[in-house]
Amino acid sequence: MGGTWQGFSSILEIMEISPAIAATLGFAAGLALEAALQKVSLEVSLRSVGSDEMKFALKWPNDVLAGSKKLAGILLEAEAVSDHRLAVVVGIGTNVIAAPEGTPTPAISLKALGVDISAEELFAALSDAWVEYRGIWDNGRGFAEIRPKWLERAAGLGQPVSIRSGGSTVSGTFETIDESGCMVVATSDGRRVPISAGDVYFGAAASVGAA
Repeated sequence: MGGTWQGFSSILEIMEISPAIAATLGFAAGLALEAALQKVSLEVSLRSVGSDEMKFALKWPNDVLAGSKKLAGILLEAEAVSDHRLAVVVGIGTNVIAAPEGTPTPAISLKALGVDISAEELFAALSDAWVEYRGIWDNGRGFAEIRPKWLERAAGLGQPVSIRSGGSTVSGTFETIDESGCMVVATSDGRRVPISAGDVYFGAAASVGAA
């Protein structure tokens, strides 16, 4: 991890799996990052009298929120290598010291939340959490266990949502994620629509995203 105000880490995994299964690794990465953020924020709160425990949420498919503001993002890139294997790079960026301004989703930093730590401290916690959740995920075989853990921490679950992808928009209620990690949206006409990608808007912003 490095940078003047952000903490960046990249994790390389080489696996004999399909791209669709590789995509579910992002949910394990989200859980690992959320666990690391909980750990460092708890350590700070124990050192600071009167500090409250921080709460973080996982926004489908690849962000971590503090309240309604983006604290971190995750990006997966995959490339085929020899022997039917995939090289998957999991890139994780966290606003440690400061947050960018003028972004579509308002952003916040750990420092602004009162968690004054270094990127190296966050990386140490993330390394431990990665070993745990990567092990549970187990090359996709453990996604059935990852899925409910992710849903417990999901932002906007059960709330109005709009997903914009290309020139189309799907609106309804965020019902769940399915066995492949797609967001399932229950629409007003009774359909359950699986969404694999798109820009997500929750709550009051859902009507803006649908416009």
